[in-house]
Amino acid sequence: MAKVLIATEKPFSGIAVKGIKEVFDAAGYEVALLEKYTEKAQLLEAVKDADALIIRSDKVDAEVLDAAKQLKIVVRAGAGYDNIDLEAATAHKVVAMNTPGQNANSVAELVFGLLVYAKRNFFNGTSGTELKDKRLGILAFGNVGRNVARIAKGFDMQVLAYDAYCPADVIEAAGVKAVKSQDELFEQSDIVSLHIPATAETKQSINKALVNKLPKGGILVNTARKEVINEPELLALLAEREDLKYVTDIKPDADADFAKFEGRYFATPKKMGAQTAEANVNAGIAAAHQIVDFLEKGITKFQVNK
Repeated sequence: MAKVLIATEKPFSGIAVKGIKEVFDAAGYEVALLEKYTEKAQLLEAVKDADALIIRSDKVDAEVLDAAKQLKIVVRAGAGYDNIDLEAATAHKVVAMNTPGQNANSVAELVFGLLVYAKRNFFNGTSGTELKDKRLGILAFGNVGRNVARIAKGFDMQVLAYDAYCPADVIEAAGVKAVKSQDELFEQSDIVSLHIPATAETKQSINKALVNKLPKGGILVNTARKEVINEPELLALLAEREDLKYVTDIKPDADADFAKFEGRYFATPKKMGAQTAEANVNAGIAAAHQIVDFLEKGITKFQVNK
């Protein structure tokens, strides 16, 4: 009998856990829960006899993989997977997967919550502006980016997108204007929403020179990853350009004093993109099905390591 460990420092909802267990019960698997753990040692102990592992924001590094002698697969319930050491997973012959698309609508709706808040001057009692007819640039046209485009059309916004790995005709087929570069996207958009992963190519790529291409009154939205922002350079730009706003669901580094730009900056208390009941359930159950498909049929559709 295969054993699956659900290791979540920030637990799934009760409904999600119930749904996950139902998938594994039907497959005849044993399920173990490690929730709200406070020390890495607890994870190292719990993973020792697990064949499969489901995580959320929990870190799976070489030490965890060393401890997991029986582990065959780890699934990150969510789109991002930079909390998994992919090279170490490959070295340990462990398949790493994510659950793309399951949180996409949740993140996309948050983008517009942040945007309405920013456009209405953070509800400070002064007159704001509308999203209608504004130009929204989407950087990366994956699952989240496509949902952002869909919602933006409901606001009657003009939607542009750039994705180095998505053909322009695919973007255009979705009723979105495809531009040729990141620079062009920033130059032509009143608002840019980031949906790029944190990779060697993208880390620190959202810098002063790029963001400075936004026209007067521009807004930068980041519901992607903190690592893609060059925080010192963005701080310097906000100091120089009093017309710009930055809204995000990601806490900056401790020494990055964005709070001094009150009225032009907002960050949620914690990462909120996937924090809906629906996304919680969808991602967890998708992870469970992917584990069963892999262990029973060898399906590796959502594998992110080689």
